Amino acid sequence: MFYKFLRGVLCTLLYIINGRARYVHQADLPDGPYVLVGPHRTWFDPVYFAMAAYPRKFAFMAKEELFQNSIFRWLLKHVNGFPVNRDHPGPSAIKTPVRMLRQGDLSLIMFPSGSRHSSELKGGAAVIAKMAGVPLVPAIYQGPLTFKQLFSRKRVTVAFGAPIVIDRKMKLDEEGQAVIEKQMQAAFDKLDKEIDPNFHYVDVSAEKKAK
Repeated sequence: MFYKFLRGVLCTLLYIINGRARYVHQADLPDGPYVLVGPHRTWFDPVYFAMAAYPRKFAFMAKEELFQNSIFRWLLKHVNGFPVNRDHPGPSAIKTPVRMLRQGDLSLIMFPSGSRHSSELKGGAAVIAKMAGVPLVPAIYQGPLTFKQLFSRKRVTVAFGAPIVIDRKMKLDEEGQAVIEKQMQAAFDKLDKEIDPNFHYVDVSAEKKAK
């Protein structure tokens, strides 16, 4: 109930600030649960991903430090967030999302690069998707990268790619992971070029630190 309420509030707020977003290939999203994966470009791209894929509800990982604050802990739990130690992720970092996905009510949003400051893809999403028996769905966000830029009214676009199904017999060793990572990156590049052939992502926060 709270998830639906919060989604409505955020959707209205972002519409007032930035206008109507453009969602591409929504009809291609799977009917059942899946792991939505995309490059992490701004702190609010997961919000747009969740709105674009409505009515599907999502769970997501959050660094465990956020759960130390009682207010954040209450909020995160009510929007299906679960804690993960980024430096030393334990078995629960895999088991918790796999259990959620198998139950069928929730999908999962993951950023394979881990943060906005990395372009290196990691294998956790593929492992979770394979164990849960669900596909990976590539997604990309193009638009403002800071809250201030949202007020420029530059239109936000979210696009979804074709699901990537991982064969249960496939070994996710170093070679197997490389195959899946190549598929994900190819899907991200294809979607970016489809929306804007001249698109080039610039990490705004990294630029500020360099100055």
